[in-house]
Amino acid sequence: MLYISGNINYGGRITDEWDRRCLISNLKKFYTPEILKKNYQFCNMSIYIIPSIRDLESYNLHLDSFPLTDDP
Repeated sequence: MLYISGNINYGGRITDEWDRRCLISNLKKFYTPEILKKNYQFCNMSIYIIPSIRDLESYNLHLDSFPLTDDP
């Protein structure tokens, strides 16, 4: 996933090598084995967790519950 996101999807649009390194460093914070753990949180806001949902409709309902804008 790191290679696909960092080098193929986004990396191909980044021409500066330092910007690409910055992107890969940021993605490494999100693409870790810990995200597979139950109720893993990406940040301190409890709304942004990976739910233990198995069907597509429930995922869509969960995503629709996110706020349209976040506080700074």
